[in-house]
Amino acid sequence: MSDATEPKVEETKPAEAPVTSSSVFSMFGGGEKKEKKEEERGDNSGSAKAQREAAEAAKGDDEEAPPESEDVHFEPVVKLTEKVEIKTNEESEEQLFKMRAKLFKFVKDSSEWKERGTGDVRLLKHKENGKTRLVMRRDKTLKVCANHYIVPDMKLSPNVGSDRSWVWNAAADVSEGEPEAVTLAIRFANAENANAFKDEFLKAQKANEVLFEKSDTEAAPAAEPAPAAEAE
Repeated sequence: MSDATEPKVEETKPAEAPVTSSSVFSMFGGGEKKEKKEEERGDNSGSAKAQREAAEAAKGDDEEAPPESEDVHFEPVVKLTEKVEIKTNEESEEQLFKMRAKLFKFVKDSSEWKERGTGDVRLLKHKENGKTRLVMRRDKTLKVCANHYIVPDMKLSPNVGSDRSWVWNAAADVSEGEPEAVTLAIRFANAENANAFKDEFLKAQKANEVLFEKSDTEAAPAAEPAPAAEAE
């Protein structure tokens, strides 16, 4: 009787969750997590990253491109002064002769020849008084190494043993500032140049002789100093 009155209880089984592919993969470390990693790996690939960087760079270039340059003029802060002309006392003279040579001066104390410089020896004729002087400047520095009038009592003599060199005495050479009696020797590249110098020297000497004779104010023409020649 007990069996008839006792209610029956049916056993209920818990509902099983549907098995999906993701749940199966998760058991072995797969599933959604793995798929996410694959997506991240695809996003970080070299080609995709390079494309993004190139696009950003191009965009930045467009945004930061400088405007076209315009002509800009600036006034100088300091203005240069006018060019100052340096006088050489040769502006009022005409050049009659020019030849490259080497000049020497005889030193009495040591009885030897001392080189004074290499450069162009020139004969300059004054445009007003007509007198001619000899002027020679050193190369590069342009410092004067000979400066005197070609006066009548000068004697141009050949240097011993040379056909391209001449020697003469100048009573008032002012190349050093004050009139000085000096013995000079000049040497040219060849005999032809030396003879050309001699011809022009004697021609100037003859012309100066007439001028010095006519000058009443010159008490001693031979001692008259030539105009000082300033270095450029």
